Amino acid sequence: MSTPFYVSPQQAMADRAEYARKGIARGRSVVVLQYTDGVVFVAENPSRALHKVSEIYDRIAFAAVGKYNEFENLRIGGVRYADLRGYTYDREDVTARGLANVYAQTLGTIFSSAAEKPYEVELIVAEVGAAPEDDQIYRLPHDGSIVDEHGSVAVGGNADQISSYLDQRHRDGMTLAEALKLAVDSLSRDNNGGERTLTAEQLEVATLDRTRPQQRKFKRILGRQLSRLLDESGGADAGDEAADAGADSGAGESGTAAEGAGDKGSKDKGTKGKGASGEDGPEGEPLL
Repeated sequence: MSTPFYVSPQQAMADRAEYARKGIARGRSVVVLQYTDGVVFVAENPSRALHKVSEIYDRIAFAAVGKYNEFENLRIGGVRYADLRGYTYDREDVTARGLANVYAQTLGTIFSSAAEKPYEVELIVAEVGAAPEDDQIYRLPHDGSIVDEHGSVAVGGNADQISSYLDQRHRDGMTLAEALKLAVDSLSRDNNGGERTLTAEQLEVATLDRTRPQQRKFKRILGRQLSRLLDESGGADAGDEAADAGADSGAGESGTAAEGAGDKGSKDKGTKGKGASGEDGPEGEPLL
């Protein structure tokens, strides 16, 4: 009788974590930002039917990246948990913290079980509060750990590079157009430092808007409204550049300012690299 092949528990867990991380990295990124009136979700997702951002409850939304069938099961489970808890107790008892704990237990159990493969998903659960300081954003990696995030967070694809870009540029009190512009700029960057052009048709955008009079704060931004916000943010940037150029010209440095503006334009609109993330999984399993 042959001796069974032995793998240490540490090595087995490391292999499972590496397997899950590779699957998540192939998905297209999702960015979540706080702005003055709530929380905005921006995902690169050309599909109109398979959503990466969804409503869970009155003030709570869910975003995910990875295998669609796996995070869709988690979304449905979260909706059932929220509905049952809100009906049994009170609607105010349904919180993003409680939902994140439920997801963490589920993901942790699956990750530590040797009977099945780990889920190739990474989740974000966000809740909008009455004031910006009351907003809650939680990131849940594949192993079931919970990370409390503030300001901005990115998952999937080249999340590390996007997060670094957001940390340097995100600020409190941003308008929705400014936050959307920052999110799209971060998603447009690839691993090689190049930039792509993302149109409204390639984006999935939704908000948790605390100013909505309805009890349900979740709202998708589609079609003309999304195009208008993207145009508004682009027009604001053009106005700022024109104002800067005018100020430099008044100071007697028009030639240098024009040359600098040309360099900036060539840098921003020059190289367009191919996206490093976003593939389809084997056997028709989409990675979003």
